[in-house]
Amino acid sequence: MVRVKVCGITNLEDALVAATAGADALGFNFWPRSPRFVEPRRAAAIIARLPPFVTSVGVFVNEKRSRVESLAGHVGLAAVQLHGDESPDDAKALAAASLLVLKAFRVGPGFQPQELRRYRGVAAFLLDAEVKGQRGGTGRTFDWKQARVAGRYGRIMLAGGLTVENVAAAIRQAQPYGVDVCTGVEKTPGQKHHERLRAFIQRAKGTVVP
Repeated sequence: MVRVKVCGITNLEDALVAATAGADALGFNFWPRSPRFVEPRRAAAIIARLPPFVTSVGVFVNEKRSRVESLAGHVGLAAVQLHGDESPDDAKALAAASLLVLKAFRVGPGFQPQELRRYRGVAAFLLDAEVKGQRGGTGRTFDWKQARVAGRYGRIMLAGGLTVENVAAAIRQAQPYGVDVCTGVEKTPGQKHHERLRAFIQRAKGTVVP
């Protein structure tokens, strides 16, 4: 069964709706420039209320390793998502600190799937659409066949413009380990549309990978 990560969580109600609906992981964005930025204290309070076996993921962009490790311990993160230009050494060091590491790559004309091989110890790779000047949450899709090729080099979390309407087709084409949704289940940035959120999770988990 395909795993589902719901990103851009900023409040307890959305977090509990997602968890109850069957989300495997919830993403908390600690990049200050994101419209879905959440204060660490608020994230910690939400994470403390999550049911067992829901993975809390902190999203960081070009943050110092020491700060990522410190914040992960303070907030109670089980995993970190590196959504900037972090090096293979950064990923390796964080994995050695007993954190699950997701490394994000923006997929555009210059994307080279073989680059994923350089990142040892990464639990999964998140592929998002490349949009100049933005670091995710764009609502744009990319050629899902590229994700399938990238799957030769590790587990793939498919992101970028996924919705209730297209997630089944995306899973069938990309054959990912999991999917990551944000804008496709929002009312406004950081506020989830609960009916669409539940429907998305149900549709994703009900789609059989060929």
